[in-house]
Parts: sequence; C-alpha cells; structure tokens
Amino acid sequence: MSYASEATPGRGNEDYVVAGPGWVAVLDGATARPGVESGCVHDPAWLVRRLGAELGARLVLENRTPLMDLLADSIKGVRELHASTCDLDNPDSPSSTVALLRRAADRVEWLVLADSPVLLDLGDEVRVVRDGRVDELPSYTDEAVRAARNQPGGFWVASTKPEAAYEALAGELSIDRVRRAALLSDGAARLVERFGRIGWTELFDLLDHAGPREVIRRTREAEATETLLRGKRYDDATAVLVRF
Repeated sequence: MSYASEATPGRGNEDYVVAGPGWVAVLDGATARPGVESGCVHDPAWLVRRLGAELGARLVLENRTPLMDLLADSIKGVRELHASTCDLDNPDSPSSTVALLRRAADRVEWLVLADSPVLLDLGDEVRVVRDGRVDELPSYTDEAVRAARNQPGGFWVASTKPEAAYEALAGELSIDRVRRAALLSDGAARLVERFGRIGWTELFDLLDHAGPREVIRRTREAEATETLLRGKRYDDATAVLVRF
C-alpha cells in the first residue's frame, strides 16, 4: 500500500488516512463555510482524527464485524467524546466522508459514505464506488444543505448520527477478481471528475507507476490553471493505492 495526502495550500489538512494490516480508510472532513455556526468547539480536522482513531481501534480487534456496524460504533464513540461540550443536534456539526477497504480472508470488502470514492481494478473494468447523493440536491444554499444533511431523501455523512453508517454503499468481491484498489478524497478524484485530465484506468496506472504524490501534483497543476472556476479552486487531496 502507498499513499499521499496534502492540504489545500495555506491551510491545515482536513483529510486523514488510517491503515493497518489488511485495511485502510480515507476520511475527508467537510470544510466549514464562512458564517455557518456548527454548535461545536471542534473543527473538521479534530473530527477526522478522532473518527480515524475510533475506526482503527475497531478494525484491529473486530475483523468479522460488518463494516457498517464498525462505522456506526465509531461515530457513536466520537459523539461521546464531545457530547458534554457541543450541541450535537446542530445539523452543521463537523462531518466527514468515509472510504473504507478491508481484506477479509478471500474477500475484499468496501464501504463508501459520501463522495470519497473507492476504485476497484477488476482487469477488464474499473468499478467506481461513489455515493453521489450530494450531487443531486436541488439547491446548495446553506439552508438547503443543512436541511438535507443526514436526512432521508438528502445525503449522508459521518457526523453525530451513528445511523448514517447504514446509509453507506457497501459490498464485497472475491479477492481473486481484484487486481488493485484505490481510495481517494474528492480533492484527488477531481483530476478525473472535475478536470477530465485522465480517466479512471489512467489514474490507476499513474498511481501504480508514478505514485500517489504525482496524482496530487497533477491535481494542483490542474487547479492552478483552471479558467472556469466552479466552487473552491483548491482542495485537500488524498490518494491511496492498494495492490493485491
């Protein structure tokens, strides 16, 4: 396994990678929008590190527990860490995406919550597992996003509601079908999804031959030269490659 993670220039990194023998997770904290009151004394960087620690502790010890259950218990664990200091009923509480991969005997298991994708190289195709519900909102005002976050008919993220884990996309394949896997924060996936510089197969080959750091370098190059600015120019970027 190899990985690289880089913050938005001039800011702290709100992405986080946690890994152990046979498993890896990428978390991407949602950057707080100016003027939005989260009701929490902590920032997204705090959340992703605590959630990564909770996930890691469970993945080390509970190899047969379903991934959704592990994530739900981890969200609950983080919730308990700041229940006495923060308003956890505030829908703008810090949140994170989750991309999770685990090898369990002869199977490869994955879980994706929100828009940090897991890619599976199956030889004759690249399977992209990405939860795109956040892309389908009718409006992206602060009020509309707040109303849709962790609500039926909206989109789901890891924040203060353990039940969000059961809204994730999850699946498994026989390990002999999977050549390689990749986990990306949306800041690294944008090299394909936003800029269209390469396709998913080419991204795999770039990860394999030049490494995750090169994926991020090319992403920064694309960000710096974009002429039609949509949303934030730069984003935290994380890329993980797993070989089987």
